[in-house]
Amino acid sequence: MSNLKKSTFVFSKLSLSRLVGVSPKIESVVKRALELSEIDFMVVEGVRTKEQCYINYGKGRTASQCQAKNVPIKYAQPNLPKVTWLNNPLASQHVSGKAVDLVPFPVDWNDLSKFRVIANAMKAAAKELNIKISWGGDWKTSKDYPHFELA
Repeated sequence: MSNLKKSTFVFSKLSLSRLVGVSPKIESVVKRALELSEIDFMVVEGVRTKEQCYINYGKGRTASQCQAKNVPIKYAQPNLPKVTWLNNPLASQHVSGKAVDLVPFPVDWNDLSKFRVIANAMKAAAKELNIKISWGGDWKTSKDYPHFELA
């Protein structure tokens, strides 16, 4: 058992609804991590739909770039920053329920130290439960601080 103290944070109904359909393994890590965490956090995405994959892929890409990957051109939003670097727009681990995106609550996208606190809690929970995970903040390129997936 972990020697970290148990927090009093609880997930909102919205966060819990976003865990529906994710792998029981990653769900158990996320729930244990909230108990271990020094800060509150919420689930912003669990299972991702095909349409959400298209929306994400279209950000930062032209109609022709979308068309080249079989993404309907209506999703092209070249003036927005890219949010995914996947070669296959439907290859996200979110599609199969093997990934979640977590953010500090209240939401603060710019305080990376808070994302590191969440990552520490997730890593401690994963170790305790003997479940291997990967954190997007540890990736060598294209950092994705909210992202956690089964390894």
